Amino acid sequence: MFGKKDKEEKIKLSKNAYKKARLFLSYMKPYRGTYTIGWVFLILSSVTAMLFPLLMGKLLGNENPTGGNMPSIDLGTLSITGIFLSLIIVFASQSVFSFFRIVLFSIVTEGTLRDIKLKAFDRFIHFPIEFYNKNKVGELTSRIATDINLLQGVLNTTIAEFIRQFITIGFGVTYIVYTSPSLALWMLAIIPIVVLIAIIFGSKVKKLSKRAQDESAKSNSILEEVLTGIVNVKAFTNEAFESSRYGLKVENVKRLSIQSGLIRGAFVSFIMFFMFGAIVFIAWKAKAMVGIEITESEFYSFVFFTIFVGASLGSLPNLYADIQKAIGASEHLMNLIEEDVEPTNQLNSLTDFKGDVTFNDVHFSYPSRKEIEVLKGISFECKSGETTALVGSSGAGKSTISALLLKFYDVDSGKINFDGIDIATVKNESLRSQIAVVPQEVILFGGTIKENIAYGNLDATDEEIMEAAKKANAFDFIEKFPDKMETLVGDRGIQLSGGQKQRVAIARAVLKNPKILILDEATSALDTESEKLVQDALDKLMENRTSFVIAHRLSTIKKANNILVLEKGKIVQSGNHNDLIADNTGVYFKLNNMQLN
Repeated sequence: MFGKKDKEEKIKLSKNAYKKARLFLSYMKPYRGTYTIGWVFLILSSVTAMLFPLLMGKLLGNENPTGGNMPSIDLGTLSITGIFLSLIIVFASQSVFSFFRIVLFSIVTEGTLRDIKLKAFDRFIHFPIEFYNKNKVGELTSRIATDINLLQGVLNTTIAEFIRQFITIGFGVTYIVYTSPSLALWMLAIIPIVVLIAIIFGSKVKKLSKRAQDESAKSNSILEEVLTGIVNVKAFTNEAFESSRYGLKVENVKRLSIQSGLIRGAFVSFIMFFMFGAIVFIAWKAKAMVGIEITESEFYSFVFFTIFVGASLGSLPNLYADIQKAIGASEHLMNLIEEDVEPTNQLNSLTDFKGDVTFNDVHFSYPSRKEIEVLKGISFECKSGETTALVGSSGAGKSTISALLLKFYDVDSGKINFDGIDIATVKNESLRSQIAVVPQEVILFGGTIKENIAYGNLDATDEEIMEAAKKANAFDFIEKFPDKMETLVGDRGIQLSGGQKQRVAIARAVLKNPKILILDEATSALDTESEKLVQDALDKLMENRTSFVIAHRLSTIKKANNILVLEKGKIVQSGNHNDLIADNTGVYFKLNNMQLN
């Protein structure tokens, strides 16, 4: 039962791979004119190369062209010097043709891959959040880099060489058949065997290479995770564990690559022995026919053509295997590009948005965990300019509400309204342009402080950026740096302290000037001094804005207009701080006492 299923899956995957390869080729359409000219130069280069064995045969044979079965190209009237000069012209022509072919193919390849990179990146930044919940970023970036590099080599050289070898084989076999049908039979007898073996070995190489690429992507994912979280690795003294985990993946890559190399090596060795052994055998047979069935010059040309054909056939397996790898790589890329992005067909924009937000009997489960209902009938209202605080234990649904406000997910049932407009009908860009988030763990981009603040409004002036920094209580520490606003923050903002990163994030939010503000435990990880500075900046930022505050420290939400106490996806209490404290049997009262003690 299982074996049959696997077989059907393999067939399906194989068909899908070639389908994706055709989709990949569609990205080359804008360059088909250039590519066509490149193919013309490829053909001219290949055909010109075929004059070499004819001229060399004539040069070495050094005989009158009459007799034998020499092709109709009349080379016999040329002197030895003439043949030599003809060879020079052939080499020069071939060099020129090859130059233009390589340049034109490079233009097409780099243009196509640029378009694919841009398309893939555009898709990546428009994928829903759920996509990143299911896929590791390190593995995705590794996949893109590995597959693009593989496709670059194949498009630039492999396909051209593959076709060139077939042209060589075609011309060579035609000459051999024309010169001596009996010798041609010996030569042609090996072609079906070579093709059959190439298909078998190529299929095995493709499967192993695909598995090796997958393992390589996984190992790179571990590498990125470990380097990103190096503080945790060292703090928990898990260097040995991570080395072992990474080592297992790298060992798998090594094992699969060696298996692939063994198969390729065995095949190439077999082909070389079989092919060149056959060439020697056929040359020996041909020598015995000189003066009987063929002329001396035809013999030399025949030997050269036989060597050309043999070398071409010997190179086909590797070229074929590389093309198979490229087909697998294009399948990966096209699968990513064809992933569903966030819908953009909503009709409404939030014009003249006031900031009223209403949750009406909202039920929600994460797409990857549909069996677990995270929110169970949540209903509340937050008027423009009011502050709503979300309180509860971990897993109660606080961060899920903020994710739904940003429309990272669609609700299962119920409605979320912004100024009375159903969020399901609002354009994502229009909605999110009205919201700013200051998270607990701020991640800054690896540029300057100025660039990170300006991310809130890319059109902001230097004066506006400076003013935002002042409102966020960030200006003073920025001015103490030698490079001030041009100070590099390092990877993920590692050069700044937690409080400094928070204030840069607040400045970014100030610059955005949103109608809705989401503070996700923005001060929970700070020391007392930093917390005061950050809280003061947050208080300024929250003025006249609809704000949602996720907080563990209840002392930071005493001024909230409405506090929602969540437990297991439900609102178990709501009201202001004084009202909730007055109920000494409620969850909020217990939480407050726990923090006081």
